[in-house]
This record gives sequence, structure tokens and C-alpha cells, in this order.
Amino acid sequence: MDIIKAIEREQMKNKIPKLSVGNTVRVHQRITEGKKTRIQVLEGTIIKIQNGGLNQTFTVRRVSYGVGVEKTFLVHSPNVEKVELVRVGKARRAKLNYLRDRVGKKAKTKEVVGARIVNEEVVLIPETEEEVNVEEVLVTEEVTENPEVVEATEEKGDK
Repeated sequence: MDIIKAIEREQMKNKIPKLSVGNTVRVHQRITEGKKTRIQVLEGTIIKIQNGGLNQTFTVRRVSYGVGVEKTFLVHSPNVEKVELVRVGKARRAKLNYLRDRVGKKAKTKEVVGARIVNEEVVLIPETEEEVNVEEVLVTEEVTENPEVVEATEEKGDK
């Protein structure tokens, strides 16, 4: 089981934004047509988030020219370039399927007043023993880089 988790951890993106149902997001997706690639942007409301880990998906809904468009994205897909948070919405349900039946202003979610929209990406820290060892090595290197400071403190202690 640990082998599977290790492989999944390698394939996960290191930086992902915090997604929640009801938020309005702008998703930049890489599309390949023949030999050309381009970035397509879809802005809409997240109506559901499913699964977890490497298989986590989120569905974005938008009404375009009177037609409802929904697209499901894998969070850790290499084709998803970035996800920008446009507006923080308030939702009291895990899945907002009822928005499909609503039109116009009724299809909007309430905005969280005073919410900070931070487009910085949240860094996920994988739990591995190797990273702890790297931090310990960095600490020992810092101590050896400043031997004068160590000697000065030893001399004060001797007096």
C-alpha cells in the first residue's frame, strides 16, 4: 500500500489552490489540436468536488449564450495549467446541482463579505522521512558556516 501512495505522491502537483464549492474560479486548460497547443480559459462556479488524492475532480458550471456548460477537471492533471480564485462564494451544500434548474440571478451563490481573495497557491507538504532529513542537514550546515559566532559564545561562557 505504501508503494501506491509513494507513486501517487510523485504524480501529484506540489502547488494547488484551495478549492471549495460555490467559489467562482477561472481555469486555464492546455488544449492540443494537432501539433499546436493553446490555453483555453473557463470561468464559472464550482458546483461539486469529488474524490480525493490523485483522482480529485471539480466541476465548473457556466451559462454561455443561454446554454449551460459544465466541465469536469482533474485537479492534478498536467493539462490544467492554473486555477485562479475570482470570488469566494457561500454554499451550504456539498453539491450545487440545483443551480442547473435556475436561470439568471437565481443561479448565483452568495458572496462571502470581507473574504480575501488570495491567488497565491497553497503548498502541499508531503509527509516523507527524506524531507525531515534534508531539514536536519540544512540546520547543521548553517551552524558550520558561522564558526566565529560559535567561538565568540564559547569564550564568553569560559570567563
